[in-house]
Amino acid sequence: MWIHVVKSKIHNVHVTESNLNYIGSITIDEDLMDAAGIYENEKVQVVNNNNGERFDTYVIKGERGSGVVCLNGAAARKVAVGDVVIIMAYAMIDEAEIAEFKPKIVFPDTLTNLLVR
Repeated sequence: MWIHVVKSKIHNVHVTESNLNYIGSITIDEDLMDAAGIYENEKVQVVNNNNGERFDTYVIKGERGSGVVCLNGAAARKVAVGDVVIIMAYAMIDEAEIAEFKPKIVFPDTLTNLLVR
């Protein structure tokens, strides 16, 4: 049996930009992506702690060290600059692996001081 699990999570990061006039997606600083193990073009779920919105999109690599978390296209209507969001990526793993599986969870304090669990 296959089990859906959270594989990667960027927990409580502030939205730095929103760009309605873009095709779609979320742009994330490459340092944050690396820390969480999230890949360019990977599907993610975004949860907005400020208004309760939840939506899926895909990731675009942002400039390394920029701190960018930018919602693009229609998703820009679901956030405001400064909102706190959680970004999660999921995977399917075999039930036999579940006991040893540990997701990568990043608690961004600042880009120079990422807390990874």
